[in-house]
Amino acid sequence: MKGKLVSIPDLRRVRRTKMLAHLSDLHMGRSAEDGAQADQLARALVELGVDHVLVTGDVTHKGRTREWSLFEQTFSELIADGRVTVVPGNHDRLGDDLGDTIMPGARVQSVVAAGLHVIRVNSTGDHNRSWIAGHGLLLADDLEAIDAALDETPRDHLAVIALHHHVVSLPEEHAAERLSLFLGWPFTAELERGRELLDRIRGRCGLVLHGHRHIPRGVLLQEGTHTIRIFNAGSSTLLGGARIFEHTGGVLVSSPWWLEASATEGRGVTWAATPAVSHDREWRVA
Repeated sequence: MKGKLVSIPDLRRVRRTKMLAHLSDLHMGRSAEDGAQADQLARALVELGVDHVLVTGDVTHKGRTREWSLFEQTFSELIADGRVTVVPGNHDRLGDDLGDTIMPGARVQSVVAAGLHVIRVNSTGDHNRSWIAGHGLLLADDLEAIDAALDETPRDHLAVIALHHHVVSLPEEHAAERLSLFLGWPFTAELERGRELLDRIRGRCGLVLHGHRHIPRGVLLQEGTHTIRIFNAGSSTLLGGARIFEHTGGVLVSSPWWLEASATEGRGVTWAATPAVSHDREWRVA
């Protein structure tokens, strides 16, 4: 991996902002390699001193309780400090169906922490109990609840929408997704009410974070003076990294950057930072 090695103590000393890390699609339990990479990421985030971590679904691979327990064990230090917010993904609804375990209660919830107002949106549905029905669900009532939640954003807090499924069209990543598109199946399509969501939040929330697709991408929506930045985290375990957003007083202070974690024999885990846009497969204005 290319990038400038970060001196963690120096970074802590000079920063005047809060850091938000975005992870997704860890697929805990998929392989030993994924587990090891998740452990490296967790250690990196602790050492970096991130203020909050958002995990936007597919935390587990087969929706098994033991896979969720592995996630809780791996990220235990951050969880114990109240620095982790999670929403469920379609894979989490398989097996033991962890939807209510990950996000019990309402489909839209607010979390206020570390200068953030995170609007958690459960974009899964009962159809996600099937392996082949991975598409998301966004109800009219969900949109109303998001509206109401945004009205309660505390002053000087950064409002963030966090959900699993993508809200705008993204390129298909493999043959099965291309076949689904060709046949007109909904399984790989963006959320049906995704554009309506973006219309509603314009001017009130400028950051939407999601997962589902395993290639990281960014989309910029701009209308007049209103800007919405939409980021797909990709699969954090496959990528070995996570985007870091720095914010203060309710606004982003710079472009996000990418924290990469890798194990080095005899040296433990090392970190590298690169501009997120250069790491992303695609950055486009829509």
